[in-house]
Amino acid sequence: MDMIENLIIAIVKPLISQPDSLTIKIVDTPEFLEYHLDLDKSDIGRIIGKKGRTISAIRTIVYSVPTSDKKVRLVIDEKE
Repeated sequence: MDMIENLIIAIVKPLISQPDSLTIKIVDTPEFLEYHLDLDKSDIGRIIGKKGRTISAIRTIVYSVPTSDKKVRLVIDEKE
């Protein structure tokens, strides 16, 4: 696991009701390093928060971590 993935886990796990269902998939695109958070459907609202404030705060923290030459993108996916 890399530093950003560990940071995401440390922030997100305490906020969700089913922390064992959290999985993170890293997708490397030409411009971005995308971190796809697969969450249980019941936890998506908790991560987004009122008016998107929680996910906005999480993204601000994650985006502040210095990376090589690519931007970081955080994507929330629903577990199927």
